[in-house]
Amino acid sequence: MSDIESRIEEELDRRDSAPGEERITEHELAGGLSGYLLGFGLAILLTIASFLAAQTGLIYQPAVISALVVLAIAQMGVHLVFFLHLTTGPDNTNNVLALAFGVLIVALVVIGSVWIMAHLNVNMAPMSAHQAEMMP
Repeated sequence: MSDIESRIEEELDRRDSAPGEERITEHELAGGLSGYLLGFGLAILLTIASFLAAQTGLIYQPAVISALVVLAIAQMGVHLVFFLHLTTGPDNTNNVLALAFGVLIVALVVIGSVWIMAHLNVNMAPMSAHQAEMMP
């Protein structure tokens, strides 16, 4: 089978797939066993870097939290690209939108919970001395 015939067959095969379905080929960065091993290596390096940032004096102490946030976001990016195969290709539009919607829902739940708890704390009636004595 020639190179042209294999391209035509691959193109025909792509038309037969469902929307949002992605085929990872071996020659892509995140494709095949080498992509998984590269992602695993990057994830290990980022994990070691976060432990070093937290437990050594290599980073200025007030900036450790910022460094950990940056490393955590990089770790999420590695997982999304190398293990979930989330890329910017045209076949991944639905996956990116689903991820964005999931992040929105989680953010709304967390921010809403913090907001409700803050308002409950402010609007709670103070306890009288008699009520404090009655508590076990």
